[in-house]
Amino acid sequence: MQPSADLCRIQEAFQLRRAANASLGNVRSIAEKAAAAWRAEALFAEGREQRQEQLRLVRAGELESERLAGEQLDRGISENPDRGRAGPAVHPDAISV
Repeated sequence: MQPSADLCRIQEAFQLRRAANASLGNVRSIAEKAAAAWRAEALFAEGREQRQEQLRLVRAGELESERLAGEQLDRGISENPDRGRAGPAVHPDAISV
């Protein structure tokens, strides 16, 4: 499992607070290094999330193209060339409110 950019930013802030409140120098140093590591991981996670979003958009576009092509094929092989072009049927006895 890969951490999200939000989780990395939260961990970075936590480590920065730990460094600011540390009374011992070695604890402060380690917390600052941990915050820097989380900052770097957040940058990697942001790039990864952007690539995933772009891929999702591309796939959604491909699926829509396939759906439209399927509809065109259905219309092409239908005995009724107007199939799918008419509006919704309204029953003549329907009561409007």
